[in-house]
Amino acid sequence: MDNKQIAHSIKKRRKQLNITQQELATISGVSTRKLSDIETASSGTTIDILNKVCEVLGLEITLSIKGVD
Repeated sequence: MDNKQIAHSIKKRRKQLNITQQELATISGVSTRKLSDIETASSGTTIDILNKVCEVLGLEITLSIKGVD
């Protein structure tokens, strides 16, 4: 999953729950600026911040690491 897909999933879920970015920011402890960046895939973020947002939205992060044989 790339940044644009993550952004779309987070924004879609937030809207399904009928909460604003400001409300999500308050609940998750993440700034509204950072949430905007995440939802527009305009900058990267840490797994910690992503986890805070996803936890509030009821989303689960699944990590897949592919390496060189």
